[in-house]
Amino acid sequence: MTDQRPSDRPAAPGPRWRRRYGAAAGGLALALGLAGCAVGPDYRTPLLDLPQQYGSAKKRPAAQPAPKSDLTRWWQGLRDPILTALIDEAVAGNLDVATAKAKVREARALRRQAIGALYPNVDGFASATRNKTATSRGASSTDTAGSIASPPYTLYQAGFDASWELDLFGANRRNVEAANDALDAAWDDLDGALLTLIGDVAATYVEARGYQARAALARRTAASQRETAAITKSKFDAGSASAVDVAKATAQAASTEANIPALESAYAESVHRLGVLLGREPSALSAPLARPRSIPAPRLPLKPGVPADVLLSRPDVRAAERRLAASTANIGEAEAALYPSVTLTGNISTSAQKFGDLGKSSTIGWSWGPQLSVPIFNAGRLLAAVGVAEAQRDQSHIAFRAAVLTALEDVENALVSLAKERTRAARLSESALAYREAARLSRQLFQLGSTSFFDVLDAERSLYSAEDSLLQSRVSISTDYIALAKALGGGWTDAVDVSTPEVVDTGTGPHFYRVSQ
Repeated sequence: MTDQRPSDRPAAPGPRWRRRYGAAAGGLALALGLAGCAVGPDYRTPLLDLPQQYGSAKKRPAAQPAPKSDLTRWWQGLRDPILTALIDEAVAGNLDVATAKAKVREARALRRQAIGALYPNVDGFASATRNKTATSRGASSTDTAGSIASPPYTLYQAGFDASWELDLFGANRRNVEAANDALDAAWDDLDGALLTLIGDVAATYVEARGYQARAALARRTAASQRETAAITKSKFDAGSASAVDVAKATAQAASTEANIPALESAYAESVHRLGVLLGREPSALSAPLARPRSIPAPRLPLKPGVPADVLLSRPDVRAAERRLAASTANIGEAEAALYPSVTLTGNISTSAQKFGDLGKSSTIGWSWGPQLSVPIFNAGRLLAAVGVAEAQRDQSHIAFRAAVLTALEDVENALVSLAKERTRAARLSESALAYREAARLSRQLFQLGSTSFFDVLDAERSLYSAEDSLLQSRVSISTDYIALAKALGGGWTDAVDVSTPEVVDTGTGPHFYRVSQ
């Protein structure tokens, strides 16, 4: 069974953040309570003064809406089917996502507990006891010599006890409100875990392909430098090159080869990290990813829209706002404890000395009535609880504002990094092309004896550095693209199963249990 949009998860973010989940169940429970008032502050969505557009985005007239990219399965813009398959597998197997799913189930159960407090509580009881009493024949209370033992008898009893708190000042209703908000936040945390996971898988995969490409470049360059060293050795044998030139050529080839183990180690660590992100053993992807592929490159730029979009698109911002709503409801629950509470209690029971007589009118007893509880003196404990709740609400409000600012910072940083890295990559590509031509010409001239070996050495060293920097820049472009997609709230929008528990218990009914020694 797949819970893609259950009753406690919204179909889409609404104009007031998200609609209140579980309205039907919560409304039914509230209808069962008496129409009492509610104390404490009613939640209002905070109004934040946000900029009209991002400082790093292209400036537009105020009346012209800023375009926003559709972030649905944004990672497909990297044009790598292996990456897409890895992300699909990671969503199903990642352990952090599994933990977030369990927290959704926990929040659901806590919400059901809160709603249950609005209903009457009914307990049944039954007993069968064997009794024997003694009666006195007028003797004093301390004289047992005159007592007469009555014959033993069996007493059967059965009945029900019921109680119902009338929630006059809304304590239980505020608790349900807070539980609804906490469930909202749990869903948002799940969305946040998926967003982080997808970004981590994509970034780690890009880095792995980058290390693969850089290691291949180092091998090609080292092989070319070994050829240059061999040519230099031949020229030395012919008397047209010095021993210094041979030593330098050999040293440069060895220096380039020395980079290969470090790059291979970094590649292996990235592959191991991918395995763990997928919920598998670290080396599970070593064979599938062994065949080199090009570094994934983004196809289209991402349009950020307006800063206010992060209020709905970023799961961490939505979760912070929902926790602010929950902490506001907790104030009302704490304040309700300052007021009187009324509980309706009642019971009905039947007792008889014969089992067949149970339920007859002569054996039935009942009682019912209200019970009033008024707080008179508690040394300020209840007022202190209200102060605690208010302070916690302030902390949640600050955390919400901080989440919004962090989201805006993430977008601004990603926009700048991506734009500047694209410019840098263009210059590096131009540099690598020029150095490639310089290296080709210097080798030809060296073989003809028209230039010194220093020119060849410098050209090959510069070419390797430029090509390696270009590969790193391509990796940075893709990781900046991924960072921007994460900052804009691009996550998983397909079905997510949260109903299946991680551990399925068996044999939980009544059974003999032996304590382990």
